[in-house]
This record gives sequence, C-alpha cells and structure tokens, in this order.
Amino acid sequence: MLKFLSVLVVFLIIFLISSCSTSNKIAALKPEPDNADPLVYENSVSFINLPISVKLKDVENQTNTLLNGLIYEDNNIEDDNIEMKIWKLAPISITNDPQVNGGKIKTILPLKVLFKYRIGTKSLGVDLYNTKEFNLNGVVTLMSDVALTNWKLITKTELKSLDWNESPTMVVFGKNVPVTYLMTPAIKIFSSKIESKIDGAIEKSMDFKPNVLAALEKICSPFQMSEAYESWLRITPIEIYSTDAVLKNDTFLMDMGMKCTMTTLVGTKPESKFDASKIILKPVTKIPNQISANIAAVSTFAEAAKIMNKNFAGQEFGSGSKKITVQKVDIWHKNDKMVIALDVIGTVNGTIYLTGFPQYNEQTKEIFFDKLDYALDTKNKLMRTANWLAQGLVLRKIQESCRYSIVPNLEEGKQTMANYLKNYSPMPGVFVNGKMDNLQFQKVQLTNKAIIAFIKVNGTVNVAVDGLK
Repeated sequence: MLKFLSVLVVFLIIFLISSCSTSNKIAALKPEPDNADPLVYENSVSFINLPISVKLKDVENQTNTLLNGLIYEDNNIEDDNIEMKIWKLAPISITNDPQVNGGKIKTILPLKVLFKYRIGTKSLGVDLYNTKEFNLNGVVTLMSDVALTNWKLITKTELKSLDWNESPTMVVFGKNVPVTYLMTPAIKIFSSKIESKIDGAIEKSMDFKPNVLAALEKICSPFQMSEAYESWLRITPIEIYSTDAVLKNDTFLMDMGMKCTMTTLVGTKPESKFDASKIILKPVTKIPNQISANIAAVSTFAEAAKIMNKNFAGQEFGSGSKKITVQKVDIWHKNDKMVIALDVIGTVNGTIYLTGFPQYNEQTKEIFFDKLDYALDTKNKLMRTANWLAQGLVLRKIQESCRYSIVPNLEEGKQTMANYLKNYSPMPGVFVNGKMDNLQFQKVQLTNKAIIAFIKVNGTVNVAVDGLK
C-alpha cells in the first residue's frame, strides 16, 4: 500500500510539474463572419471648382498653326461665277481690343487674294461671259464676339477694315491695272469667306473637349496617397459644368466645375472609373469658387489587420510569468460588430476572439474599437483555464494595440494631394494650382467587408492653359 501511495505521489508530482511547464491550449468557438456581400457604402458627392484660363497668345499660336500659306481655295467658277484663292502672307495677330466693352478679339491678317469674277450668260450654247481677275494685297482687320458652346470657343467675326499694301489691280491684256475704285463689290464677296475661315480656324484650334477630357482623365486616374498604407485616391466624375467664357485683358476666363465622388482605397492600385463617353457639359451661370470634397477612406479588414499586426509586433501581454505574444491578427464583421481574432502563443496557445465597435478618436486621429471585450465563448474558456488573461487589466493593454492611427495616412495623403495642386501639369500647356484646408473627419461606417472613414476637405483649385500645344 505504501509502495502504491509513493508511486501515486510521484505521478502527481510529475503531472503537476508537467502542467506548470506546458502552455494551456484554448479552443474557443470562432464567431463566423457575415456573408461576403458586395461592398456598398454611402459616399457623399463632392464638388471641385476648376476655373480655367486660356491665354490669347495660345489662341493666336493655334490659329497660325492651322492657317498657313493657301488658306482658302475655290476653283469652281460654275456654281456662283466666282473663283478665289487666299494666301496668308505673315503670322496672324490676335489681341484683345480694350476699346470695346464686353470683350472682343481683334484679328489682323496679312493676305493676298486672287479673285476671279465672271459676268455674262450662256445663250444658244454659246458662252457670252466676261471674266475679270483681281489681285489684292493687304492687311485685313477683323473683330470677333466670343462665346463658349459645347466645349468649343466660338467666335462671330466681322471684317472691319482692309488696308492695302499695294493698290488692287485687275489684269487687262496681261497687265496689272490699278482698280481701287472697283474693289468695294469684290471686298463684300470675299469678306464673308475670310470671316468664315477665321471662325472655323479658331473653333477648331480652341476645341477644349479633347484637352479638358485628357486633363480630367489624368486627374481622375487613381494616385497613391500613402506608400506605407497602400492607399489610393480615386475621383469619379458625375457631371461637368461650365460658365460662358469671358475675355479679360489677354486671357479667356471660364469657370468649370466637376460633380464627383472621391474615394480612398487601400491595397493594390484600383482601376479608374473615368469614362469620357459619359461626360456631359452643362451650362450654368455661376459656380462656387471652392472645392467641397467628401472623401471615403476605405480600409478593408485585411489591410486594417495588417496595420494592427505591426502594433502587436514584439509585445508581450500578461502579468508575472504568465504571458502571451500575438502572432497574427484577423478582423471581420458580424452583427454590426468587429470581431478581432488574435493567434497567441505563450502561457496560452490558440486563438482568442474579441468583439467591439469601430470608433474614431478626433484628438488622436485613430480608429479604435469601443466596448472591446472577449467573445462569449472565449471569455468562458479563459475563466476556466486562464483567468488572469480574462482580467480587465490585460484586456485594456491588448485593446491599446487594437487601434490604428490615420494621421500618417491623412498627412501623407494631404501632402500628396498638395503636390497635385502645386503647378501640376497633367499634360503639356495645362497647369493645376490650388490649396487645401485641413482635413475634417466626419464619421465611420462599418460594412461587412471594410471600415469606411468619411473625411471632408475644403480648398481651391484653378487650371491655367499656357503654351498649349
């Protein structure tokens, strides 16, 4: 009997020693995540004001590019008894006329005209025509009203004067004979051709749509706000507004505005949602002069868990010799709460589950989890096997790491956005400048796939076209 008791005592001692030196294994029931429905959240509409200025010099350069050498040719005398060729002799000058109220542009065009006019009739199959050929060489001055229609700068041009470099001549028996007194009818005929040609060239050279859409496409291409947080800002246009163009000094001014959504996404670079075919220009009389942007900062659970994993790195939690280390963090959504799964090793091995509500701390600019506590089954098991871990003191220390600051994200994002507002050139000849006020947090919205923080920003933006190619 004594031998049996001694064996039993030795067995109990070995068992106790073994129990003290081996970690407890916890196998708590996992709170299963909600169904992975598509990510849907409320994203407020933003409004970006884009006042655009275009130098008259650019209009002049573009017009000269389009009109070179022979700028008009009509070789068919049969349709209207007129045949005409017009050459540009020197660069066209386009300036603002300060003497005209309301803003008009003055175009000076040095030209040469070969003008043929046929007088007569055809009788009994016999041509009874007399064709006169005139040579004109001078400088035409034209005045144009200006408007913006369907993305294009539209001018209505009227010939105001024609100063002769050489007296107009008519070919008589192979010789040029001065006929200045006969030119009034001829001027009336070809002036409409010149006016139409100038209007057509300006309209074609100042078609803003390709340039505006190209610039918008660049601006709306998702750009990285934070490399560390792998966050991207994506702008998706809804509508584009524009006021009439106004000529002031040597610049065309027009206000353009973009109604859009702005979303910050975390992870790999998202696809652009820009679709030029859906952009419609809507005329308005006035546009606010400030940006009012509501940015949805989307943190998927996987990305939030990645950040929190860094918080737990190298930390031990517990008291005395009883400690655990968090190896991995997972997050998901269940019944409007966040579930935080911590894979731990140490005195306790296994996975413990916590639940709480995501909140935002305005002072620290952190997402944290309010009312964080162990899931019911986890708490019951800890009370039986590791009561020290279930205590509030340890839980509070763990809770301190169950948070992540968005300050670096906000500041780096603000800096990145500021770079796009400091003489940013999305394409040659187009420059974007502006400023931003402080970012203001609005609210947190929880979905079954991500945490969305809504941020508001105010500021100003302007787009200048200078040296457009």
